[in-house]
Amino acid sequence: MDCDVVIIGAGIVGLATAYRLAARFPGLAIGVLEKEQAIASHQTGRNSGVIHSGIYYKPGSRKAENCIKGRQQLVAFAGEQGVPYQLTGKLIVATSPGQLPRLQRLFENGKRLGIEGIRTLDSPLIHQIEPYCQGIAAVHVPCAGIIDYTRLAHTLADRLCQTGRSNKVLTGHQVIGIEKDGFHKRVITSGGLISTRYLINCAGLWSDLVARMDGIRPAMRIIPFRGDYLRLSPQAAEKVRALIYPVPDPDLPFLGVHLTRRIDGTVEAGPNAVFSFKRQGYSRTAFSWNDTKLALAYLGTWRLFLRHWRYGISEYACALSRKEFLRRVRRLVPAIGPDDLLPGGCGIRAQALGRDGRPIDDFVIERGRDSIHVLNAPSPAATACLAIGEHICELGASLFSL
Repeated sequence: MDCDVVIIGAGIVGLATAYRLAARFPGLAIGVLEKEQAIASHQTGRNSGVIHSGIYYKPGSRKAENCIKGRQQLVAFAGEQGVPYQLTGKLIVATSPGQLPRLQRLFENGKRLGIEGIRTLDSPLIHQIEPYCQGIAAVHVPCAGIIDYTRLAHTLADRLCQTGRSNKVLTGHQVIGIEKDGFHKRVITSGGLISTRYLINCAGLWSDLVARMDGIRPAMRIIPFRGDYLRLSPQAAEKVRALIYPVPDPDLPFLGVHLTRRIDGTVEAGPNAVFSFKRQGYSRTAFSWNDTKLALAYLGTWRLFLRHWRYGISEYACALSRKEFLRRVRRLVPAIGPDDLLPGGCGIRAQALGRDGRPIDDFVIERGRDSIHVLNAPSPAATACLAIGEHICELGASLFSL
């Protein structure tokens, strides 16, 4: 098969990029390669389904700009295409006096970013929005919401294929190697050989490995972190109207255990965040020697562990102890009891780490020779997918002379 552009990864960022390219350059033959037998099998299909507002992100960062712009584009696209979504609003709740300065800084950050309608609440106002939530103060973010990202991914794939007969989404095509062949690249996959003029890497958990196949040596590595969710019983789910989050630690890339009403009406609690011994290890016993070796042979991993060992121990306690998980949930909603926590899902976060052991907080997109590599696209990448796709489309138009 010959393509003008091959995109590796049929997650939400890869498909949004393909959709943007096809809309702007309808004459291109675009191939999207997915290693699994179904699209949106990893981070896209296993996240919390939240439409993020952008309140957490530093003004001027790619995260902030793309999240706010992308959220607006996402809501408009979902409305046009019939993808289920709701703007439920969200509470970020302080449960102790020590959290109040951080909460205030979050509010001021949101005001600087121009987040629509945010306001601070005292305890009585919290109860008006979430009657069972316990907190001494909160920030209310009305433009946050929930969506079905798997449905969105399928909609983007359908729109891509409808735009041009040469556009394809090929599942079961794991990329094994990339070779240069004159003015083309030969992408060697488990499903056959594909020739392309240009390459875009949106491989998520495998983005650093795919980049190395193309001769890129990124100054970071993807380290997988597993996040476990528990589902609330139907009775307990009635005690959560929308989204309830704790005040996050600004030194960590994780938001802490929170409560999320899903688009199907169920409510999830979680996630925790623990090192995963496999890049797609969706169980506590999952193990890959190669993935583990890649992570533990990287100096940045050990520097992260040493810097945050107390946090790591507490997260493993949360992962292994239902009692500890419940304690974190009850900080926000004390009325939830031990019988209200039911088995839930699990996701793997592709956490980019620098050699200094510090999590890379912003999006990282690097150019290669006739290629673009999305090396870091953590949350809120799903919310920002259309804006990220638009940005990559602009890069492609310039770099590839489209």
